[in-house]
Amino acid sequence: MFLRSLLAALVVAALAVVSNAAAGQLQQVTNFGSNPTGVQMFVYRPPNVKANPDLIVAIHYCTGTAQAYFSGTQYANLADQYGYIVIYPDAPDPGGCWDVHTNATLTHNAGGDSLAIASMIRYAITNYKVPSNRVFVTGTSSGAMMTNVLAGAYPDLFVAGAAFAGVPYGCFAGPDLWNSACAQGTITKTAQQWGDLVRSGYPGYTGPRPKMQIWQGTLDTTLNYHNFAEGVKQWTNVFGYSTTPVSTQQNSPLSGWTRSTYGPNFQAISAAGVDHNIPVQANDVLAWFGIPGGSGTPPPTTTTTPPPTTTTPAPGAQQTHWGQCGGTVVLTVLVNMKPGIVLCVFIVRSMYIKVYAHAY
Repeated sequence: MFLRSLLAALVVAALAVVSNAAAGQLQQVTNFGSNPTGVQMFVYRPPNVKANPDLIVAIHYCTGTAQAYFSGTQYANLADQYGYIVIYPDAPDPGGCWDVHTNATLTHNAGGDSLAIASMIRYAITNYKVPSNRVFVTGTSSGAMMTNVLAGAYPDLFVAGAAFAGVPYGCFAGPDLWNSACAQGTITKTAQQWGDLVRSGYPGYTGPRPKMQIWQGTLDTTLNYHNFAEGVKQWTNVFGYSTTPVSTQQNSPLSGWTRSTYGPNFQAISAAGVDHNIPVQANDVLAWFGIPGGSGTPPPTTTTTPPPTTTTPAPGAQQTHWGQCGGTVVLTVLVNMKPGIVLCVFIVRSMYIKVYAHAY
């Protein structure tokens, strides 16, 4: 009864917060192209969207939804400031996890969830006048895995990626949606082997690769921290870098976090004492992507409207200005404590309740 009463009170408080929503809402887009697995496409287009806008694909965690990642991260709020567009894909799996294991999704234009997301990007380039060289991808947990998959299988579509608490490209490959060996950190490969996996995602591709940024907490037990070192081996090999960083910054971007830079196209950020629910650092991600700034002087601000027959509002899908919990959760409730403070309540699979407050 106590748990039920607590949840009821938190939901009421969260609904009050939603009344202070961002200016725009998610729009669902249908008929956006090849979609063999039934992934749903949701788009946030701020009121001041720029002509020829940048595009960020923001991919939710396992057990999450497009709406949860929309309200739980700052990408839409920052879009209001900088005029870019955000696509929030929604996984078709009943548990909200992404297909990052099948040969189809791991291979360019072969199928799986990754092809559906690639179709969303191609749709946005055509219909929203997104420059093909201004597309970026980021995600958390299962969404971070998909970020790596897309960087490997569709390097032609992205300029840069940022993966929070994921695993290397191909680590989950196998017959099942969940790969315990990878999750538990028992898969070890050489840098060459990991790099060859990425290159196998698009056989014969010789063009540029999206620059990559990976993030992980040292106490991550959901996707063991061992995967962080394997990811470093993978992407340094792809870019031809040494596994020894060229520079290391302590307490960057937060106290206890260490940023290692291996070259202009790859960074790895280790968060000491942080578990799987690593807070998404949206401003840092935008800096990695080169947003704002883009390429030269932005064109005059205009708005464009997608075809009305393919978009419908997503009821209730509004982003609060206090959104920034992130993580792998079944339910996230955001409660505004006082200006600048958010209370994040995580109810995870075991029904253990994790509560913390942080400033933004």
